[in-house]
Amino acid sequence: MPGVRTELVFERAEGCPVAVASADVPGPVTDINWTGGDETVTEQVTVDSGGELDGDTDDMPAFEPVFDYGTQEVYEFDRDQTEPCICEHIQQTLGPVTDVHARDGDLHVTLHASDISGLRDLITDMSEQFGDVSVEYLVRSVDNDERSELVPVDVRKLTDRQREVLSTAHEMGYFEYPREANAEAVAEELGIQSSTFAEHLAAAQQKLMGELLDA
Repeated sequence: MPGVRTELVFERAEGCPVAVASADVPGPVTDINWTGGDETVTEQVTVDSGGELDGDTDDMPAFEPVFDYGTQEVYEFDRDQTEPCICEHIQQTLGPVTDVHARDGDLHVTLHASDISGLRDLITDMSEQFGDVSVEYLVRSVDNDERSELVPVDVRKLTDRQREVLSTAHEMGYFEYPREANAEAVAEELGIQSSTFAEHLAAAQQKLMGELLDA
């Protein structure tokens, strides 16, 4: 079975009220769910106690508290059915989402897809409509005979700078054989010294190799 599981991150998802609100609270906004009518969609979200969701501005709906667990609080807000919604677009285009949460202004959406091509088309489409989209992790499903060879790699263990270094090096052909770009060229593209590039690269590779060998 060629299916994949992935977490997509919509960076600074300004079109999503939940993502925007998450930038002002210390923890993640979780348990995001919604129900729609002919004209209005009602959403509920959960936030850790100590964070308070605001809204009711020109760009954001009002978040109203509806339940208090003590350690967490549930909020509710209404939005217009015609407003573009990242999660609803994914569901209409590719299928159901598995998990949705927001943190620091970014929207994280986990989903399963039957094939990588459909996911690739979705990412391209979403980038054009909603801005920057990155893949937080990607795991391919396998047959029973392959299961022992499956080693998922979680790039969330890398810092943002380490991910930028690896991504730039890969795009410039640093890892090709023969190399299409040397360390000096990649460092210049990143605006850092070659020694700094080497330090970031070594740290990133150590994390990834450690995870692979442990698995």
